[in-house]
Amino acid sequence: MRKGLTRRHFLSTVSAAAAGMGTATSCRKSTEKNYPWRGPRGLLAETEVLIAGGGPAGIGAALGAAMLGARVFIIEDCGFFGGVGAWGCGMQMNQMRPGGNPRSNIHELLIEKLLAMGSQAGRFATGAAFDGPNALLCNVEYLKVAILYALEEAGCTYLVHTQAIDALTEQNRVNGIVVATKQGPMEIRARVVVDCTGDGDVSCYAGAETMTETGNLSPMTLCFNTSNVTQEDILAGQQEYSRNLQHAKADFPLIHQDVPDLSRVGNSHFYYTNHAGTRDMGQFNAADPFQFSQAECLSRRQVVQMVEALRKYGGGGLNKIEIVGAGPRIGVRESRRVKGGYILTEEDAMNGARFEDAIAWRSGNLDIGFVRVNRMKIHDVPYRALVPESIDGLLVAGRCISATHIGASAGKSMGNCIATGHAAGVAAALSVKEGLMPRELPVQKIQDALRDGGVDLDFSGRDQEWMERAINS
Repeated sequence: MRKGLTRRHFLSTVSAAAAGMGTATSCRKSTEKNYPWRGPRGLLAETEVLIAGGGPAGIGAALGAAMLGARVFIIEDCGFFGGVGAWGCGMQMNQMRPGGNPRSNIHELLIEKLLAMGSQAGRFATGAAFDGPNALLCNVEYLKVAILYALEEAGCTYLVHTQAIDALTEQNRVNGIVVATKQGPMEIRARVVVDCTGDGDVSCYAGAETMTETGNLSPMTLCFNTSNVTQEDILAGQQEYSRNLQHAKADFPLIHQDVPDLSRVGNSHFYYTNHAGTRDMGQFNAADPFQFSQAECLSRRQVVQMVEALRKYGGGGLNKIEIVGAGPRIGVRESRRVKGGYILTEEDAMNGARFEDAIAWRSGNLDIGFVRVNRMKIHDVPYRALVPESIDGLLVAGRCISATHIGASAGKSMGNCIATGHAAGVAAALSVKEGLMPRELPVQKIQDALRDGGVDLDFSGRDQEWMERAINS
């Protein structure tokens, strides 16, 4: 215990931080005598390309690297792959086919594996509410299995229930990671590591410079499913609920000042709600263990209060609504971003920036999670935004790439995260093949490999309607 922190103050601090998060439980000391993690760590695996994090970016990175012949190992701390696509309870995977046409062979492989599982697995949305036919609606249990099929077809090795807890570094180079397992901390060594943890965990452990605007982070959201209502019930009940919102807020203080949206899940008969989450409850930083825990547990209470408020104040249309379930974990829109050779900005998104070292593009909306939404232009992601400024042997992809607070909100759609993951995976495989550090690679080689993988790098700088006309002409 650090100097100046008394036991009484420590306990009171912990109690205060845990307030509103349920009753604490104590653990009995283990009587087992063998503690393998107290000695030298064991070697769990060696590989060429190691992907930390199995969300959309990690899946894109694993498939992208494996398609170029690299030996790929991907880990995920949940019991399944898919990230928010899988724990979002049926939230649409946006920007998977902007304008209705394919954006890469990697995107299409995942789509193929899902839709091949039948009519219950998923479908593409249509209509203005979904910004055109870009959004893939999934039953998440099918999605989890489809991802396994895609990883296996590509030849990836994978582990779930495996969390990165440290980086293996030598002279400013990452050589692998330390993971938490049931056998204690173990090492996975690799020639290149791709950080797809969302929170930039591996980069942080390795000593890379990260950026976190703690007073201005996007809200987190725990999505949930409901059933036992019809579309007619919802339309009528939401109008009644809107009229009674202030009374509902008085009875259920954790609900927010919005009428919850209930959207159909794939081809199923239940609904998902993606909502304002922690927006009205204050700022929470997912990189802070106490704040992350508080956000998660307050959100569990919030879900119950939201459904009970709908039942009580939504009128005859919603008074029989039932919770099917909530996501296994809260969805984080923003935490750490890893500082690279270029930092993407709001201006880049709104002006349709183009870069000579473009390795992906982002489409959709600049969306700060129920705080602000703007239509942006299609814009490039430069390779420099995927390469940490001062750490070798490491790439980043997904929502933790080098960007400002607002710049990051322009790229968090799942299809965009797959795209930056694809690029990072390709770069990692080429780095192994060429015997170079990722920052030393000629960008032209990465671009050529991406084009061979079905990526068109010439869309940026145009408005989104132009792209929809161009690829459908």
